[in-house]
Amino acid sequence: MGKEQNPRRVADNEAFAKAKMLRTSPQKLNLVAALIRGKKVDKALADLTFSKKRIAEDVRKCLQSAIANAENNHGLDVDTLIVAEAFVGKNLVMKRGRPRARGRFGKIMKPFSEITIKVRQVEERA
Repeated sequence: MGKEQNPRRVADNEAFAKAKMLRTSPQKLNLVAALIRGKKVDKALADLTFSKKRIAEDVRKCLQSAIANAENNHGLDVDTLIVAEAFVGKNLVMKRGRPRARGRFGKIMKPFSEITIKVRQVEERA
């Protein structure tokens, strides 16, 4: 007597997590996302842990969430996971300003962005 289960948005051997409202520009966030694309999840976590970029901490939390989703919700083996996709999107932009000389107004844009990380289970080859 419950409602129908939603169909899965990813394949049977995949799981994903999404982090929204990250206070950085999409261009800067994409540099960190490019750091982990295609890597095994343990190597990607190590790279994010020791990265000097400020936003790498939030990306690491999102990756850990994707790994936990794969393990707990979909029953995938954590040791065989790779970062299949990591893509970045724009979110809102707070518009601020500052008075400048001769009656002008300097625009200050404070962008937010979001990241989606998809992990995939692959068979290890001997």
